[in-house]
Parts: sequence; C-alpha cells; structure tokens
Amino acid sequence: VQLQASGGGLVQAGGSLRLSCAISGRSAGNRAMGWFRQAPGKEREFVVAISWNDDSINYADSVKGRFTISRDKAKNAVYLQMNNLKPEDTAVYFCASRKLYSSARYSQEDYAYWGQGTLVTVSS
Repeated sequence: VQLQASGGGLVQAGGSLRLSCAISGRSAGNRAMGWFRQAPGKEREFVVAISWNDDSINYADSVKGRFTISRDKAKNAVYLQMNNLKPEDTAVYFCASRKLYSSARYSQEDYAYWGQGTLVTVSS
C-alpha cells in the first residue's frame, strides 16, 4: 500500500484548504484511514480517522466542527477539508492507512502505512 498526500499550502487564518491522499495497492479502499499532523518542535498528533466502511469517524477535539474527512472509493482517495483554519493548525499533515477491514483508531501505532506529508501553513 502506498499513500501520497497533497494539497498543502499557505493560507490566512480563517481560510480553507483541502488535502488529498491517493491510495494505491492491495484493497486500497477497504482500509481505515487517518490524518495526523506534526507541528514544528512537537510530536505528531492524531487529527481524524475513518473506518474501512465509512460508518465511524473520530475527530480530535481541536478540529471538531472545522475539519471534515471524506472518502471516494472509486478514486481510491481520502480527503481532509479544513475550514476556519487557525495558526495553530500549522503542521505537516500525514495520511495513514490501517490493515484491511479495520476500524478508526487514534493511535499512530495502529497504522501500518504512511504518506510523505504535506505542509500546511496558516498565517495570522
């Protein structure tokens, strides 16, 4: 399984961005997916996860109501719509994938495959 994240950039506070994660490999669409982020000088943290069949989604409290995860199985892609961005959202964002038919999880250790990251910078 290979993951390719894209869509990062520079945006002003209050603005929006949509990140994409292209997934390739065995049964790419039947896996739980997550987004994580790592701010400068900080540890990587959980943002959101979606279960393999899309019936369960978990958001970090810091992004609830502002970020939305979605999936297009026909395109083998997962998206992260980020609205009302804040300077504290500045980070490298990573998409990650779990094993087949998996649930949405918070822990990085539950994710076997990772993309390379895309940088989101929010200016104040």
